Amino acid sequence: MWPFSSYPSNVPIIAAKREERDRALEAKDPATTTVDLESERLSAVYLRATASEIVDHIAAGEWTASQVLEAYIERAALAQAKTNCLTEVFFDKGRARAKELDEEFTRSGKVRGPLHGVPISIKDQFEIEGLDATIGFTHNADLINHLLDAGAVLFVKTNVPQTMLAFECSNPLWGRTLNPFHPSYTCGGSSGGEAALLAMDGSALGIGSDIGGSLRIPAAYCGIYSLKPGSARVAYGGARGAAQGFEGVKSVAGPMGRSVRDVELGARVLFGKESRLGDVAPVPFREVEVPQKLKFGYYTSDGYIKASPACKRAVIETVEALRKQGHECVEISVPNTDTACNLFVSLSSSDGYQTLLSHLGPDKKEGSLFLVTLGPRLPSFLRWLAGWALETIGGDPIFAETLRSSRKRTVAEYYAVCKKRNEFVQQWYADIWSEERGLDGIIGPVQAVPQLPHGGCDNFASLAIGTILYNILDLPVGCLPVTRVSSTKDVITTEWESEPGHGTKFTEKAIYYGTKKVYDPELSNGMPVNVQIVGRKWEDEKVVSMMKLVDEALGEGRGFGPGSYDKYQEERLKSCVVCM
Repeated sequence: MWPFSSYPSNVPIIAAKREERDRALEAKDPATTTVDLESERLSAVYLRATASEIVDHIAAGEWTASQVLEAYIERAALAQAKTNCLTEVFFDKGRARAKELDEEFTRSGKVRGPLHGVPISIKDQFEIEGLDATIGFTHNADLINHLLDAGAVLFVKTNVPQTMLAFECSNPLWGRTLNPFHPSYTCGGSSGGEAALLAMDGSALGIGSDIGGSLRIPAAYCGIYSLKPGSARVAYGGARGAAQGFEGVKSVAGPMGRSVRDVELGARVLFGKESRLGDVAPVPFREVEVPQKLKFGYYTSDGYIKASPACKRAVIETVEALRKQGHECVEISVPNTDTACNLFVSLSSSDGYQTLLSHLGPDKKEGSLFLVTLGPRLPSFLRWLAGWALETIGGDPIFAETLRSSRKRTVAEYYAVCKKRNEFVQQWYADIWSEERGLDGIIGPVQAVPQLPHGGCDNFASLAIGTILYNILDLPVGCLPVTRVSSTKDVITTEWESEPGHGTKFTEKAIYYGTKKVYDPELSNGMPVNVQIVGRKWEDEKVVSMMKLVDEALGEGRGFGPGSYDKYQEERLKSCVVCM
């Protein structure tokens, strides 16, 4: 630590919190210390059930909340050992809650609500009474009360990146979370701990948040499902953030799960419920009937960074599956994605990231925040010179303008950016959602690459433009897994290089060809590849219906959902044995 720092050392705090977590993980339920083959079989059955199926079995008197919870506790401990995805561990509170629900069911013969007995994990930023939060000591966030009212069993909180303005899930307190499918890759962020835990069946349902892709990026990196609602659908009171008061881009909470059905269940419980902020429309989850034949627009590159062959293939396979079911799919060009990126950068950097970084104290700033927060720290002349060199010498006006956008602004300048944001939204709606196009939804890549290796976010935070676009537009977006990276199908080819859709030369060269390139289908072979499904404002329920439709069109045999992690590992082990 810098010897003249006014901050006290945080080392004792970090050590104490990690020791507390480790003790909680070691706590065993006396009733489960003896494990036989039948117990292992039942545990596997519980883990392969969707959240809805868990409630159905409990309601039928076939399972108890306590039995189910123990299976997920054991699995969460395994996920923690493999990925370091957990922060606060409160198995004792979870067991007391499950026992309470079981006793209530024995008396009444009825479940408390639609989440009765479902083990649920929570992103660390959401306040839970009696627990610390990485981002204070707390009372329940509004959505925590809504989950409890529905019968949920909360038992763990999950890891987040420092400040939550990055998608490398790492912070000085809890450390780095790994991708469950490959330790060299990040699980994404900022809801990264949730995604890693869910991918390993360590939770039946999870809650995350999204201001620039934080529900969708980790879902894509770990091969699970998520829903980013539009604003004003889910209560956000009691959610902590590093830049409290920032309203330039709305942050939203949403469900993460191992199936569309799980995501839908979370939305049904949370939509339209009361918020202490008074910012939720009193509109509960609505039943919608979608036409038998839908019209989708699709794109394979957003124009800012050309999508990799793997991400392009995921979109094309989705389109082909939908066409086989009789749906119409037309290729579209997404307009002015660079404008959306620059708006996000302009809005988020308006105070020079002063508020965001003011909470670091003695903590060392994570590498993933260096380039993101560099712009406002540069003298105006250097920032102008760097932009000029990128555009004039490097031939990259796209990235040059993004660099220029990252600077401190006056209040009047901030207002002007907000005005430009509103104009952008209006023009985008008029173009893409026009009556002439008649689109029901849009399908596109989540990012240009399927995942990033650890440290990749340090230099390639601009990859988030694939998701940031829909935060600027405030649209509901679903995310679901389609396929896995193939070391043979997804290599860079001359055909791919010559196709349209290229964006920033500087970034693309570094991602696909640089000495530290981050797209490597041989290394990432077998990693999940997701797509986004976008709907119109206030059509969140239709997005869920479109997710169901796409999921069914793609089929069950692609290897995702409850229990799929173990199957994937078994198949990999078999293939290794064959190779030997």
